[in-house]
Amino acid sequence: MAYEAKMKITDNSVIEFIENVESPKKREDAYRLLDIFVEATGLEAKMWGPSIIGFGSYHYKYASGHEGDAPLVGFSPRKAKISLYVTTGDTEREALLKDFGKHEAAKACVYINKVADINTDILKDLITQSVSFLQERYPSQG
Repeated sequence: MAYEAKMKITDNSVIEFIENVESPKKREDAYRLLDIFVEATGLEAKMWGPSIIGFGSYHYKYASGHEGDAPLVGFSPRKAKISLYVTTGDTEREALLKDFGKHEAAKACVYINKVADINTDILKDLITQSVSFLQERYPSQG
């Protein structure tokens, strides 16, 4: 049975997705993050799966043979917290997160409650650094 990637670009509207975020405050934060990510990457926002707003893409292949595509960076305004998909696997992430503001860090993302809790200049640095890291680590095969 072939593995079907859950995370792939869809034709769904980013704006429509944000408009359907239940919490008005989270919706406002999603628009703010959209502006920050577009400004930092210069890339168009695309929906990845049903709930991730992603920017750019890269193709990865692990030693195990598992491979797929993922956005270079992205975010998702989830019910509990906002997930920021930045700096996956980069060792410089910790230095940037030191002065980032209130957050929780996991392997693949950083969780925040609201944009007001973080330093948005550091977020821009995290975004640009993450894009550079992933483009260097997974150069385009094309």
